[in-house]
Amino acid sequence: MTTTAADLVARRPKSERVIEFGLSAAALVGVVTTIGIVVVLVYQTIGFFTQVSIVEFLTGTKWSASITPYAWGILPLVAGTFVVAGIAMVVGAPLGLLAAVFLAEYASDRTRNTVKPILEAIAGIPTIVLGFFAINWLTPVVLKPLIPGIGGFSALAAGIVVGILITPLITSLSDDAMRAVPRSLREGAYAMGATKWEVIRSVVFRAAISGIAASLILAVSRAAGETMAVYLAAGTNPQLTLDPRQSVETMTVFIAAVSLGDTPSTSIQFQSLFAVGATLFAITFGLNILSERIVRRFRTHY
Repeated sequence: MTTTAADLVARRPKSERVIEFGLSAAALVGVVTTIGIVVVLVYQTIGFFTQVSIVEFLTGTKWSASITPYAWGILPLVAGTFVVAGIAMVVGAPLGLLAAVFLAEYASDRTRNTVKPILEAIAGIPTIVLGFFAINWLTPVVLKPLIPGIGGFSALAAGIVVGILITPLITSLSDDAMRAVPRSLREGAYAMGATKWEVIRSVVFRAAISGIAASLILAVSRAAGETMAVYLAAGTNPQLTLDPRQSVETMTVFIAAVSLGDTPSTSIQFQSLFAVGATLFAITFGLNILSERIVRRFRTHY
């Protein structure tokens, strides 16, 4: 007698079927929630673009959502977001990768088990605390004496604290990727006379490049989505500038600032939240797709 898949499912213990149902339900909740978010974003964004030209929105160089005359050019918000994220990567990427190399290749097990939890604890610090750190110590004590022309709020201060925030993410993922490289590859390089740094640079890095690249792109997404630390450190001045000494406004900061106010739900200002949110969603979604393609490409080649 032939046993079908349905028979095998029926023979499984009831507890196992309950667990499988719970896991499937949890996955379904995530899918439904994501679909709901996208539907709301699209619906409200369409309502916004019935009143504002999409060309003006994507190419305009002035943003003013609270003071008339209103201006809906999102480029200042996009520029502020990328300036802060870029500075954060300049700070976080070297620190994160160097820490990952130390933990994966140089640190003893005892040191690694001590240092890595401390690094990862930084990710648990409330971001608003880092924002207060920026405005009460980093900007007035460190940056103002060193950099002429920097104000009380600046993209530089925001980028530095966000860089500190994303360092543990880069370190953890890159460390895991490097430790996953087979020991035999290292030993083969040593047998050919390579030094430790040459092994790290030419063998470990090349073999772990997919995980390292993914960690960097995920860190960019994390930096672009940061809100409270940037809110306090960079201010709320939507201007199209690449000068890190200037106060800027990012997309997430605008969303937070307007959401905390008394904006009527039927106003164009409220609908602009969803248009900005949809733009940020598209950017982060594109970064995630890029990350996945990079991982697949390097996994194929290495």
